[in-house]
Amino acid sequence: MNEKFFDLKKEKQDRIINAALRAFALGGYLHASTDDIVKMAGISKGLIFHYFETKLGLYQFIYDYSIRVINLEITTGVSRDITDFFTIREEIERVLSICMEQYPYIQLFLYNAEAEDTPEAASAILQTREGYEAMIRSILDRGDITRFKPEANYQIIDDMIQMVNKEILERMFREGVFQPDGYYEEVMKYMNMLRAISYD
Repeated sequence: MNEKFFDLKKEKQDRIINAALRAFALGGYLHASTDDIVKMAGISKGLIFHYFETKLGLYQFIYDYSIRVINLEITTGVSRDITDFFTIREEIERVLSICMEQYPYIQLFLYNAEAEDTPEAASAILQTREGYEAMIRSILDRGDITRFKPEANYQIIDDMIQMVNKEILERMFREGVFQPDGYYEEVMKYMNMLRAISYD
């Protein structure tokens, strides 16, 4: 984490973070342009390289920062007492929607970073990504799977949730209608349907 960056005013930090999140979420590491990032952020290109040295340094910082933001929210926003699989999933999605109020592209960026195929970028975030995935898995593992029908494989259900949520986000951004509350409401429609058909 580049501590010098945090000496900037919070509003300027967020402009840079949001510009980078948008560029990396929509273009991946390879196609994201630092020229576009500085234009969206309203800063000089020299400032980016002053704080992050390289595009790869910026990418790694943005990924690490995103995970830190989400981890902080999950720590306080997902109850350890809840054991229902779908309720845990709902709480995670609620936390993510809260994060997206400040950083709209944060979750789409993380989804696409999972599939990042530029070797140096994938390698730069690997350790943090694996730690984050293990943390989410440990939360989901608290879920009681005994309520699932024998023919309803909860791991496949979880994969379906991930795929549907990513598609909802991509569609909302593509259509220019993204709102965190609207995203959460739509996600809940699918989640409630899956709960209804998966549980005895």
